[in-house]
Amino acid sequence: MQTYRSWTVEAVNFSKRSENPIHDDRIAQRHGFRAGLVPGATVFAYLVHPALCRWGESWLDRGRAAIVLSRPFYDQEPVVVTPQADGANAYACELRGVGGEVRAKGAASLPDPPAESPVPRDDPPAPDPNERPWATRETFERLREQGMGSIRSSWRAEPPYDRYTKELDDMPAHVRPDQRAFANAAFVLNLANLALSSNVRLGPWIHVESEVQNHGRLPLGRSVHVESSVVEVLERSGHEFCDLQVHAFLKEGAPIASVRHRVIYRLREPHESRA
Repeated sequence: MQTYRSWTVEAVNFSKRSENPIHDDRIAQRHGFRAGLVPGATVFAYLVHPALCRWGESWLDRGRAAIVLSRPFYDQEPVVVTPQADGANAYACELRGVGGEVRAKGAASLPDPPAESPVPRDDPPAPDPNERPWATRETFERLREQGMGSIRSSWRAEPPYDRYTKELDDMPAHVRPDQRAFANAAFVLNLANLALSSNVRLGPWIHVESEVQNHGRLPLGRSVHVESSVVEVLERSGHEFCDLQVHAFLKEGAPIASVRHRVIYRLREPHESRA
């Protein structure tokens, strides 16, 4: 049975000035949180760090991972990542915060053979930022029927998703921006968030769950084309959720990753602190 070493990292909120105000201390506190939330994409990178250390670039080419975020991490808090072997080339994982409470769970693996690759649909571009509709159930139901607009981005090793640790030396060399390497897991997963926010206007919103299948590496400086679609819209306990299916490709059409992505796009008014 394979063994995996636990890993402890200091959580960093690189998105305090992002478009999503849930990462801002003041706005997050209005919604019952102790401070601005560390982005879910960053927490996902903590989850798959052991996979990158063990499988290296092979994981970037065909690795798979899933995460469920149940409670937030806050800036400068320790995150303890405890992977446990779960069959050949796979581990289940808990991410614990201060006091040992589990705040996220997930798994990572290196499947063989690789998963089937998606094919670009040549979706039309996302609307002008000033023309985005507000995120409502009606908007998402319409986008579910009509389709979402595609976006373009690129891996330029620039903040906020150039890294997932405070010190670059804590990241494997093949995803360190100072090594002219490949895009890290936080950047790739954040493409799903970018696809969402490029199609609709949002208030504070929270990433809660993702399943990621890698298909290839995203080299430094390369453009990426992202297509997405609405899969499901639902309400639970006063929160309004949206599920997206997202595919990212290099400019010439080679696939990078497929993501099933769940977010709370509208938060209920808090009745008590979630600290």
